[in-house]
Amino acid sequence: MRYTVDPGLYALGGAGPESPVFVTANYKMSFDLLRRALAGNNAWILVLDTQGINVWCAAGKGTFGTDELVNRIESTGLARVVSLRRLILPQLGAPGISAHEVRKRSGFEVVYGPVRADDLRAFLRDGLVAAGRMRTKDFGFMERLALVPMEIVPAAKGALPVAAALFGLSFFVSGLSASRALDWTLVALVSLGASILAGAVLTPLLLPWLPGRAFSTKGLAPGLLFALAALVLTGTVHHPKVAGALAQLLSIPAMTAYLAMNFTGSSTFTSLSGVQKEMRWALPLEIGGTAAGLALWITAVLAGG
Repeated sequence: MRYTVDPGLYALGGAGPESPVFVTANYKMSFDLLRRALAGNNAWILVLDTQGINVWCAAGKGTFGTDELVNRIESTGLARVVSLRRLILPQLGAPGISAHEVRKRSGFEVVYGPVRADDLRAFLRDGLVAAGRMRTKDFGFMERLALVPMEIVPAAKGALPVAAALFGLSFFVSGLSASRALDWTLVALVSLGASILAGAVLTPLLLPWLPGRAFSTKGLAPGLLFALAALVLTGTVHHPKVAGALAQLLSIPAMTAYLAMNFTGSSTFTSLSGVQKEMRWALPLEIGGTAAGLALWITAVLAGG
């Protein structure tokens, strides 16, 4: 369960002076996938200190960058180990690397390998030439589906203490009535569950077809849909229709939009500058919508008490 490897130079097989040098991040999965793809080959693996972040994200954050690469070449004494001055980098690391600067400062040429490590065998066989398919990064249905459990689990864990806090709040607001507090906590739990399902399940699965480019915008459509479903599901709870309905209509889409933004680092839809721009306007709206929903929920509990 240790998800980083020590930065440095690693030998694969019978690596020698003329063996190719592959560069990766010190995120353990990135390192292991590269080793698996190169099994049976003699090669060197130069691991950069990306603080345990994968190549693509680290390139955007700057840790998989020119300075780190040049410094790692020097600290490992790579020039004394290999005779061929060539480094093979993953294509998704390109945003963080200035190839001409690397060559100027270290003497090593940068060659970008394919997007996927599984294509490395063909890449080596074809003389370090990547076909068009090797240069394309998609974000298919199965890849999006694989991310769903990784988002649901932490979101569900976070919902439990929130539900406990809301039960305590509604217990005091409703005049120390445990039964009414339980009813209102159920309403809150339905809203939280609807937000998680809409933001962490429906949004990634329907991502290419949802309107808008920003992920927060894409999360609004399923958020509104699940808010309406939550209203129907909690209709048996006797509460003032206006305040209770507005609480769900405001908070569920806001929380869904926030959860949808978690997928920005996994897709091919966004850039670092685009994400930063989106967060500047989307986060205040998401926080405001959730806060307004909470205020209306308290108002509904008071009016129903």
